[in-house]
Amino acid sequence: MGMSVIIEAAGPQDVEQIFRLQYLCFQSEAELYGNYRIDPLVQSLESVRAEVASDLVLVARLGDEVVGSVRGFTEEDGTGRIGKLCVHPRLRGHGLGARLLDAAEAALEAERHPTRFRLHTGHRSEGNLRLYRRAGYARVGDATGEDGVRLILLEKEAGARSFVASA
Repeated sequence: MGMSVIIEAAGPQDVEQIFRLQYLCFQSEAELYGNYRIDPLVQSLESVRAEVASDLVLVARLGDEVVGSVRGFTEEDGTGRIGKLCVHPRLRGHGLGARLLDAAEAALEAERHPTRFRLHTGHRSEGNLRLYRRAGYARVGDATGEDGVRLILLEKEAGARSFVASA
């Protein structure tokens, strides 16, 4: 059997790998929308560095390689925001996205005590929508991103995390 994927807090040493992984992972989203100016593709390395320093940023590690990541923070109104969840294309479909989402929710609940969780995804991103629905999120609205992509806003109450089993 190969190595196990470990999910843990990101550190400064992970910034460049997160940056490269994000660029790789969001190519399929950009293609889906015909828009290569979506936020994860135009975010600067320095901006990723700042997020790692100030927000909750988790990575999924396979040996020394970062193969997944997710960000989170809590707004002043108590809403836990989760974003930029990504899994390396070669590891998709094995539950790693669900594990990262669950880990982000758990870490936000433990450290920052949100009242609810909120996230968004593009309206054509069916795989993402399935993942979020399975995790207990419900659609609460629509928005248009700065890049022009129509987004679906999803929420769930804190404490309503679903427990995901993985092999």
